[in-house]
Amino acid sequence: MSSSDYSRVERAIRFLADHAEEQPSLERVAEEVGLSPFHFQRLFQRWAGVSPKRFLQVLTLAEAKRMLAESRSLLEVSHAVGLSGPGRLHDLFLRLERMTPGEYKAQAEGLMIHWGVAETSFGPALFAALDRGLCGLAFLQDEGLDGALAELRARWPGARLERGEALIRPYAEAFEARMRHGVGQPLSLVLKGTPFQLRTWEALLRVPPGQAVSYRDLATLSGAPGAMRAVGTAVGQNPIAWLIPCHRVIQATGALGQYHWGAPRKQAILAFERARTA
Repeated sequence: MSSSDYSRVERAIRFLADHAEEQPSLERVAEEVGLSPFHFQRLFQRWAGVSPKRFLQVLTLAEAKRMLAESRSLLEVSHAVGLSGPGRLHDLFLRLERMTPGEYKAQAEGLMIHWGVAETSFGPALFAALDRGLCGLAFLQDEGLDGALAELRARWPGARLERGEALIRPYAEAFEARMRHGVGQPLSLVLKGTPFQLRTWEALLRVPPGQAVSYRDLATLSGAPGAMRAVGTAVGQNPIAWLIPCHRVIQATGALGQYHWGAPRKQAILAFERARTA
């Protein structure tokens, strides 16, 4: 990228940050840096890894979260960040944060998460679900059930956890069908994380079964080339084992590397997938 390109992107980022509450259009920002909307969109995407619209959404979300932490009303926050009303704020939170503004403000207070343990092809696993989808899946490790539940509570502070084997059984059965046969009922996932984490997990879903990518390749796939360390951290914080296939990320040398649920299990899963797709 030339120095003039960098200067334009830097000016655009500064302009978006300074005028986020105005929700400037693509055409307005492109005019500010002296480019056509088409060329500006391509330049910004190449440099930042996300579109100008997504970058503005992230800025808006960050400011909304700051204001919600100050106990301001949803109406006040939505207008302060340049949105037409609580409905658009609600949509923004669901799109980027996978929870409503009210749920974020309450730190998941009042949400009910049902959980249960089920056997899988790779050992017992903790399944956790909200009424709208699976929000956690963890193979049990040396720390056992207590360790897996502690991680679940840390991700969903304020939520009420209740054991319900019957309620999570459909998720466990659909998971096992997908693992054994590659097909099964559609599974709705509820992911809570930073925009960068969500982007990394979405990129993982594009890695085909039986294949593996390096952290560098995954960083490029997620639109953040060069951010290998941050991508590695996001991979390690994946809350849903196997369905979000963090096991398909290996070191550039070909070494398997670490896996949240144990390197031997990672090796077994990769071998299983390669045999099935051979």
